[in-house]
Amino acid sequence: MSLFLRFSSLLWVLLAALVGGTTLQACGSDGSQSAEGSSAAGAAAVRELGPQPLIDSTYVINTLRAQPQFKAQLLPARRFYRDRQFRLGWFKDHQPVPQVKSLQDIIAKAADEGLNPKDYQVKDFKALFNQLDQARSDSLKRTALEREIDVALTGTYMKWASDYYRGAANPRDLKSTTWQVKPNKIKLNKALMTFLGERKSRYNYYEFAPLHPEYDQLKKALATYRAQERAGGWPALPAGLKLKPGQSSPAVAALRKRLLNSAGGEAASTPPADSARIGAAPAAYTYDPELVAAVKLFQQDAGLKPDGVIAGETLRQLNVPIGARIDQLILNMERWRWLPKRFEPNYLLVNIPEYTLHVVENDKEAFSMPVIVGKVLHETPIFSDKMEYVVLAPYWNVPFSIIENEMRPKLVADPVGTLDRLNMEVVKGSGRKAKVIDPTTVDWANVTQTTFKYTLRRRPGPDNDLGDVKFIFPNSNDIYLHDTPHDALFSQSARSFSHGCVRVKEPIKLATYLLRDKPGWDQATILDSIATHREKYVTLKEKLPVYLVYFTAWADADGHPHFRDDIYGHDKTLAKEFFD
Repeated sequence: MSLFLRFSSLLWVLLAALVGGTTLQACGSDGSQSAEGSSAAGAAAVRELGPQPLIDSTYVINTLRAQPQFKAQLLPARRFYRDRQFRLGWFKDHQPVPQVKSLQDIIAKAADEGLNPKDYQVKDFKALFNQLDQARSDSLKRTALEREIDVALTGTYMKWASDYYRGAANPRDLKSTTWQVKPNKIKLNKALMTFLGERKSRYNYYEFAPLHPEYDQLKKALATYRAQERAGGWPALPAGLKLKPGQSSPAVAALRKRLLNSAGGEAASTPPADSARIGAAPAAYTYDPELVAAVKLFQQDAGLKPDGVIAGETLRQLNVPIGARIDQLILNMERWRWLPKRFEPNYLLVNIPEYTLHVVENDKEAFSMPVIVGKVLHETPIFSDKMEYVVLAPYWNVPFSIIENEMRPKLVADPVGTLDRLNMEVVKGSGRKAKVIDPTTVDWANVTQTTFKYTLRRRPGPDNDLGDVKFIFPNSNDIYLHDTPHDALFSQSARSFSHGCVRVKEPIKLATYLLRDKPGWDQATILDSIATHREKYVTLKEKLPVYLVYFTAWADADGHPHFRDDIYGHDKTLAKEFFD
């Protein structure tokens, strides 16, 4: 057999493995062929077929522009080939590298990531490799095919990696969703070099590992829910059902199947026919302690009061179809792709739909607390910044919208009396330079936001709208965390009551924690300062990252999911972009 025929047969075996035949060895694995044998085959191929062809920038540009799905990858692809002096990336000695099959394998499982495999099957690589095998004796055609396949694989990888690491939907393209959290700045050309084994990185781009464990936990939940969907999903409970612990109802069988027979739980019991005929309440109809415990756990996972009563909001959450929950998991996996590759070791995170502040220290949650977020007409924005100050006994600056819509008639009739009753004052300037002015000098009847050159503020004290403390991370949204005198609102399950800022339930605990490394600022000192009713700015020793994010689903380490309502409609908006 000629050297050419021997090499052609070897290449055909490799290509058959690529498109679904025998397994092509992954990078770093022990193949049946020795390194010496592979090297010898490569050298023989070079002697027979000539040197590996190069590529040029114009070819890369024209090839990617010809495919609409690859246009967005033009710049990183050009950088990839430029960095390697325009050598092909996916061939070595005219043989496809093992990462070709690795890429095809990961794309075939794209649905596991909540992505659509068809989005990455732009080119028919099986047909292209068949053509390449048939063109071994035609050097011009062979060179053209190797170049075409190489650029197509680069475009495919970058399309996949961009969606997987940065998101398939750009949050800045969603008109009603302002996502201002700093994004993942992955360099796709560098990631591809890592994948091909030509560069090392702290991130596991070579094996498509998720950047955040929270993403992987949602992925586990997605797999469980899809398996349950294939098994028939879960039953709907009767509309208007009201059921308390110990009561009996035919709907209990469906409830038992919904909660105890889902995801591998206990099987639902079937009520005995003879018991039903004589009018007795069979055991399967009784809302027993085991099922009550399952309902309470469900309520906790949904952010509801765990009272075990089936009615109202609990019934509505139980009747959300499994397909809708699967979509919810996928959308929140997508949001994790929008975040930076990794968080700082210490940071604050407010999950708006969860109504919760998480305090993270050394990559572990130190504690959390309930919060109140903006109402629908005054949404808390999604963004990130850095906290710089804790303000004790703060003033509250009254927004002009409140002056105009709520206070104007009273200010016109009796400005002095009105402000005295509300413990408010009008000042010119700000900070230490602020000077109190006579409120009767203001034309309250005709003043507008443009012509109002002063600040109306409430003095520090127990009735101050910001409570005893506020936490400032300067930002263009004018959003901050703060205390509130209205503690009763924290007893509600759904807590969207503010005008956009975030109210925290335990401000003294948070202030003490943030100032723990600040000499002379323990909890006693903080309380003493607040008691003076004099505003005091305390600068943090180090600026602390703050993330205000929007996740309506997350999962525990074992993949057990938690869901929350889409309070601002961001899931609905994203679904139109992502699924359509």
